[in-house]
Amino acid sequence: TNNEVVSIGDNWPDPILPGHVLVPEIPVDVLPTWVKDMAGAVAESTQTPPALAVMVSLSVLATCLHRRFEVAPFGEDDDYSEPLALWTLTALPSGSRKTAVINALSGPLVHWEKLERDRLRHEIARIATARAVARKRIEKLTKDAVNADSDEAREKIRKQIQDEEEAMPLEIRPPRLFTGDVTAERLQGLLVEHAERMAVLSDEAGIFLIMAGMYSGGMASLDVFLQGHAGTPMRVDRADRAAHIDKPALTFGLALQPGVLADVASSRRFRDSGLLARFLFAMPESNVGRRDVRRRWSIPNYVSTEYERRLHGLLEGRELFASKPRVIGLTDSAREAWLDFSEEIELQQGERGAMESIADWSSKLPGAAARIAALLELAESGSAAEAVSLEATERALKLCRLLIVHAHSAFGLLGADATDADASAIVKWTRDNRLLSFNKSKCQKAMEGRFRSVARLDKAIERLEHGDVAKVEKV
Repeated sequence: TNNEVVSIGDNWPDPILPGHVLVPEIPVDVLPTWVKDMAGAVAESTQTPPALAVMVSLSVLATCLHRRFEVAPFGEDDDYSEPLALWTLTALPSGSRKTAVINALSGPLVHWEKLERDRLRHEIARIATARAVARKRIEKLTKDAVNADSDEAREKIRKQIQDEEEAMPLEIRPPRLFTGDVTAERLQGLLVEHAERMAVLSDEAGIFLIMAGMYSGGMASLDVFLQGHAGTPMRVDRADRAAHIDKPALTFGLALQPGVLADVASSRRFRDSGLLARFLFAMPESNVGRRDVRRRWSIPNYVSTEYERRLHGLLEGRELFASKPRVIGLTDSAREAWLDFSEEIELQQGERGAMESIADWSSKLPGAAARIAALLELAESGSAAEAVSLEATERALKLCRLLIVHAHSAFGLLGADATDADASAIVKWTRDNRLLSFNKSKCQKAMEGRFRSVARLDKAIERLEHGDVAKVEKV
């Protein structure tokens, strides 16, 4: 035979392939005005899916506001509250201009850090000098105490040493809002040094590989990551370091290649620890291969200027040292909308429910929705916002409903392999070209970059034939 394969016809249902779920677009209009304008302009300028700009924008907002604020859906006096740390992960292939999007949206944070370094330079130098003098004085007093002639004299010197230590000013460091590649141990140090808050904004796989223990025999400590998301106290006392943090806040804004996500996150420890369940996933369709290389469109200056001005406004009043976060609640109407959403999610998580397979992720979704709603409200109304409005809550809930489908796609990808990806590529090719049938030679020639061997093509066709993933018939 000619090994002809009948592909999916117009009247056939969509195939369900591992790691291949048709996902809705995530529009920028879920964001507040000035954030929406910038995210839309960045997506337009870089010719990238809007989902990437939306997710990175949310992480940038969290970077500005986490640890300083918390949201309490049932009111400020209730014992349930959510920190505003947020974990987002967007999966796009290499060459998708992920770096350009992250740089454009995080650029004002880098500029703010520079302005703060310049503003605090003299104060940092003054305090560093005062601390150095105090340490030298303590060193001298200690020697005097050792050589003291009597207990009375030694006690007097000991009191002087105590006074010097208590009077020594706290060290001030140039403020840091985020990092890109960091070990778990260094992350603990950054949280201690920068008022118990830090963000990781990156399109490199390094931090994800570290979290997965790729450089530590698969046994990396996940505690700093898990506690940083939940805001639970962190106590580390080891021979080489000590870290005592009351309310850590750790935000992620990652943009990784799908293959990295599939290879690393398939670890059961990643899933069983609840680490994967903390990420909000976006799995947009890549437009690599369909971009207009002749088109040049720059972000309007008034859009980027307003974006930076508003971000810097959110950072005003940011303390150098950790203090008690301000708690904001939800308005009555916002709370009812949030509760309706929470009930909707809960009823789908049980046995045979639509979210049974991702219940570990969906159980955290109402909390994530409250966090996003608070971020959107603070972005729109400013740091003086008293409560989260219904409008901000509805935007957050709209986004979270879209993210459910993306989560199904992400967790499906974790069980996919290379053959699944090849099978998905064949299905997409037949659809794009509206083919009712094709033979192997035609398929291989059309996708020769992927199928350089017939054996690889045969495996993909066999997966389509025998897996419960698509209707395919061999003629």
